[in-house]
Amino acid sequence: MNLEKVIFGFFIILAFTLNFGFFVGEIDAIHQHDSFELFAAIVVNLIATVLKVGDRTQLGAVHLSTSLVADLQLLVAACVWGYASFGSPDGMTPKLMATIVSLAGGAMMANIVSVVLLIGETLTQRR
Repeated sequence: MNLEKVIFGFFIILAFTLNFGFFVGEIDAIHQHDSFELFAAIVVNLIATVLKVGDRTQLGAVHLSTSLVADLQLLVAACVWGYASFGSPDGMTPKLMATIVSLAGGAMMANIVSVVLLIGETLTQRR
């Protein structure tokens, strides 16, 4: 068993599951989406991105692309959350939460593509 591949797969799957955990719930229900879960999703996605940087194959480039998309959308979601918490005169509103969750949903789609690529790559490898 290759420890590097285990760690790589672990972070890809963890990034997806944390993102999914944040995304689940009514889109505009503020109490159903936790800022710490969004933060954890961002950190794990960034770690997964760093792990994908060294791969020089075409599949590695697609893996990196999906990770960069997820990172961008999650970071924008965090910026919107920061604006809602510190810059908005109304604070966090259902409309702003819907925007945050929508951005996290886009990141989740990128993570799904990454997981599907990982599964496909794993199935095509021979011992």
